[in-house]
Amino acid sequence: MAEALVSVVLEQLRSIIIQEVGQEVRLVVDVKNEVEKLTSSFRAIQAVLANAEERQLEEGYVKLWLDQLKDVSYDMDDVLDEWGTAIAKSQSKVHEHPSKNKKKVCSFMIFSCFRVREVGLRRRIAYKIKELNERIDVIVIVKNMLDFKSLEAGIKQHEHHETASVIDVKDVKGRENDKDRVMKMLFSTESSQGPALRTISLVGMGGIGKTTLAKLVYNDLKVENHFDKRIWVCVSDPFDEITIAKAILQDLKESTQNLIKLQTLLEKIQSLIRGKKFLLVLDDLWNEDSTKWEQLKDSLECGCLPGSRILATTRKRNVATSMGSSPSTDILELGLLSTDECCSLFSKLAFSENESRERGDLDEIGRKIAAKCKGLPLAAKSLGSLLRFKSRIEEWESVLNSHVWEIEEAESKILAPLWLSYYDLPSDMRRCFSYCAVFPKDFTFWRDALIKLWMAQGFLRETPNKEMEVAGRQCFEALAARSFFQDFEKDEGDGSIYACKMHDMVHDFAQSLTKNECFSVDIDGAAESKIDSFSRDARHSRLVFRNYDTDPLPSTIHCFKKLRSLIVDGHPSSMNAALPKLIANLSCLRTLKLSSCGIEKVPSYIGKLIHLRHVDLCSDKIRELPEEMCELYNMLTLNVSFCNKLERLPDNIGRLVKLRHLSVGYSGFVKMRGFEGLSSLRELDEFHVSGSGEVSNIGDLRNLNHLQGSLTIRWLGDVKDPDEVKKAELNNKKHLTHLGLWFGSRTDREKINDDEVLEALERMTPPNLESLAIYDYQGVIPVFPCWINKLRVVRLADWGKIKNLPPLGKLPSLEDLSVDRMERVQRVGREFLGLGVDGEDGDISIGEKTSSSSSNTIIAFPKLKSLFFGGMGEWEEWEGGGGGGNEDKTNIFNSIIMPSLRSLEFCWCPKLKALPDYVLQSTTLEQLEIEGSPIIGAQFEAGGKGWPNASHTPNIKLVE
Repeated sequence: MAEALVSVVLEQLRSIIIQEVGQEVRLVVDVKNEVEKLTSSFRAIQAVLANAEERQLEEGYVKLWLDQLKDVSYDMDDVLDEWGTAIAKSQSKVHEHPSKNKKKVCSFMIFSCFRVREVGLRRRIAYKIKELNERIDVIVIVKNMLDFKSLEAGIKQHEHHETASVIDVKDVKGRENDKDRVMKMLFSTESSQGPALRTISLVGMGGIGKTTLAKLVYNDLKVENHFDKRIWVCVSDPFDEITIAKAILQDLKESTQNLIKLQTLLEKIQSLIRGKKFLLVLDDLWNEDSTKWEQLKDSLECGCLPGSRILATTRKRNVATSMGSSPSTDILELGLLSTDECCSLFSKLAFSENESRERGDLDEIGRKIAAKCKGLPLAAKSLGSLLRFKSRIEEWESVLNSHVWEIEEAESKILAPLWLSYYDLPSDMRRCFSYCAVFPKDFTFWRDALIKLWMAQGFLRETPNKEMEVAGRQCFEALAARSFFQDFEKDEGDGSIYACKMHDMVHDFAQSLTKNECFSVDIDGAAESKIDSFSRDARHSRLVFRNYDTDPLPSTIHCFKKLRSLIVDGHPSSMNAALPKLIANLSCLRTLKLSSCGIEKVPSYIGKLIHLRHVDLCSDKIRELPEEMCELYNMLTLNVSFCNKLERLPDNIGRLVKLRHLSVGYSGFVKMRGFEGLSSLRELDEFHVSGSGEVSNIGDLRNLNHLQGSLTIRWLGDVKDPDEVKKAELNNKKHLTHLGLWFGSRTDREKINDDEVLEALERMTPPNLESLAIYDYQGVIPVFPCWINKLRVVRLADWGKIKNLPPLGKLPSLEDLSVDRMERVQRVGREFLGLGVDGEDGDISIGEKTSSSSSNTIIAFPKLKSLFFGGMGEWEEWEGGGGGGNEDKTNIFNSIIMPSLRSLEFCWCPKLKALPDYVLQSTTLEQLEIEGSPIIGAQFEAGGKGWPNASHTPNIKLVE
C-alpha cells in the first residue's frame, strides 16, 4: 500500500516539475525547491519500503511508521491532484476555442485570467506543500533511526505477468468421507430435537474447508432433489435476526422492501416454507447466545415438514451447541488434510499438467512448502496459486525460507501464506485487493463495477498500449488466479469471470491490512457509537441501511473529512436533508455511491468536489443534475440508470472530457445534449434521440469512436431526417459488439420513416458487431444488414407492420435468434431462410445455387443453435411442414437448413399448424418447448403425429 502511494506521489511531483520547466505553470517563489526536496525525500523512502513492509509484521514501530507515511502520502496526493486539476482545466479551455487564428490570443487571455483568479489557490497549495515537507522530514528522521536496508522483497517481481487461466478448485481431496457423513446426517430420519427440524454443524478453524464442504453438499443433485427449498445465508458477525430473516427471503426470491419488523418477516418466511421440507445453510456463525436466535428458529420449525435441516458452519464448538446441535450426532469437526492430500492440492495449482515432466527439483521444494501448510486447504491453495507463476528454484526457496513463517499471531498458519502471496503482488495490485475490504463478507464482486471503483481511486494506470479498463481486467483475473477470489461466475460465451466472492479468511486478511483506512457499518439504530469508534483518518467507508427510510444518516460521518470513498446502501430517512452538509464537508471524495437512497436533488456544491471521479445515483428520484457537475473535470464514471424521474442531463456535459462510463438506461426519456465533446467515453448504455433539433441529435455520437461493448439507441421513431443517422458514423465504432435499436416514439408521428432510418443504420453498422436487437420497428420493408459476418445473436420484437421476416438464414455466424410479437406475420417461408422467393423478379438471393448437384448445396442458418418464436398471434404456416410421405425433407430447397439447432421454443403461437420437416427430422435438437400453442402442442404429445419425429429429442416441455 505505502509503496504504491509513494510511487503515485513521485509521479505527480515529476509532472509538476516538467510543467514548470515547460512554463505551463509558475510555482510560487521557493515552492520549486520544496517540490524538489519532497521528491528527494520520497525517493529515499521508496528505496527502503520493501524492507519496511517485511519488518512491520513483527515490529510495531515499523507498522506505525508506515501508517504515518501513508497518511502523508494520501494528503500529498490530494494537494498535487488539486494543483494538477487546476492546470489541466485551464489548458482544456484553450483547446475548447474553435479558431486556430485566435488561439495564441485566447491562450494568453485564459492563462492571464487563470493566474489572476488562481493566485489564492497557488498560495494555498504552496503552504500545504511546505507543511507536508515538515511532516515528511519527521518521517525521514524516524526512517534513519529504524535503520532500514535498501533491498527488493525476496520473491517479488514488479512486472505484470501474463494472466494464466484460473483454476477453480471446486473439490478438495480428502473430504469425500466427510461429505458422505454430512449427507447421511441430512437424510437421516432420526432426530435429536423433534420431528421437524434438526441442526447439523460443521466445526473447524478458519481455512479448513467448512464452507467448501457445505457447498459441495448443498449443490449435490441428491440434496437438490431431496429438499423442496434450499436456502444459503452468510451470517458472520454480528448476529442479527432481522438481517438473517431478510437474507432468507431474498434467497427465496422474495422482496423485503418496506419490511422492517422481525415478526412480519418471520410470518412471510413461514408462509413460504409451510408444508415444505427445506435445507437452510447458515455460513460462518459466531453467536454463542442461544436466546438471540430462538425466535427465528421457532418460526422456521413451525409448519415445515419433518426432515427439514439447518446446516451451520462455525469455528467454535460452543456456537454449534448453542444452535441445538447434539454433540454426539449432529456435529462434525473437520480435521486437517493429510500431508499427501495437502501436497496434492498444492501441486494441482502450482504445476500445470504440461509441466509435470519438467518439475525437477521444484517438486521436492514444493513438498516441503506444502508441509508448512499444516493440512489447511486455504493455505495450500494460496501458496500453490502463488508459485504457479514462479519457475526458478531460488523463487521457490525464497517462499520456503521466508521469515513470514515465524509470525506469532492467531490463525498464523493462514496468515503466513496470505502474506507471502500478497507481498508478491505488484504494488498497484495490492491496493486493488485491499480496497475490497470495504465490502462485507460474502459480498458478490461484479468485475466491471469493481474495476470502475479501482479506476476512481487511481489504482489503475493507462499506458499508450493499454487502457485502464484492460489493466483492470488483467488485475481482476490475476487476483482470481492467485486464489484471492473464489466462487466464480463465468460468461457462457468466452468463459471469462464476471463475478466472484472472497473467502472469509481472505476477507479478514484484507481488513487487517486496512483497519485504519476502511470501515463498513450496518446502521441499526446505534449508528453514532459505531461510527465514532473508527479513525477520523479513514479513507473509505460503506454504510448499510437495513431498515427502509427508518434510520437517519449518522451526523458524525461529516467528521471523516479525509474520506475518498463513501458508499451508502439502502435508504436513510434523512438523506435529502443531510446531503448538502455531507458534500460540503467531504472534499477529498473520489467515489460517491448513493444508489437507491431516495435522492431528489443533487446540491450544486458537488461541483466543488474536484477529486470526484465516480458518482452513482442509480435508482434515485432526481429530475435533473446541476450544471455545476460539469466542473468535475476528473469525472470518469456517472451512473444515473433507473432514475425514472430524470428529465435531462446537464447541457454542458461535454465539458467532462475524461468521462469514460455513462449509464442512463431504464430512466425513461432523458434529454441529452453536448455529447460530441465526450470523446473519451468507453461505455454508454443508452442514447436517447429527440424529435427536436436542439437536443439529443443522433449525430452527436459522431466523435464517440472509443465506445465499447453495448449501446442501445432509443426513440428512433422520432428521427425526422434519416440523413441525420449517417452523421453518427456508427461504422467507425470498431469496439462496439452489441447494438440495440428501439424505434419507439414519444409523439403522434405524422410520418413514419422507419424504413429509411433503418436502411441508413444498415449502411453504417459497426464492423465488429456480434449482437443486434431491433424493437418496435414500424416500417413495411424487412430491412436487415444480412452481410454482418460476425453477428451471433439477433433479437427482433414488435415489428408491427411487416408480413415477411427478413432473410436471416444468410447470417453465417448466427447462433441465437429470437422473433417476438410480429403481429402481422401469417406465413414464414423460404425468404426467412435467405433462399429468395419464387416469382419475385426471377432473382436469385445471395448464396443460392442454381445447380442441383450436392456440391452446390448451400446452408441456411449454418450455426444456429437456439431459436425462439413468441407472441405470433396470426402465424399459421411455416413452409416446409406437413408434407407427409417417407422422402427425406432435411435437404429441401436443395439446401441444408439449421444443421446445428439445439433448442427450439414457441410461446403463444396459437394458430401455427405444423413445423417444417427440416425441423422435425433434425438429429441435433436437444430441447423443444411449446407454450400457449395448442395445435402444434397436441402434435407432440405421446401418440401425436409429430411424436415419431421428435421422440429422440431428450427434453420436450409442453405448457398449455
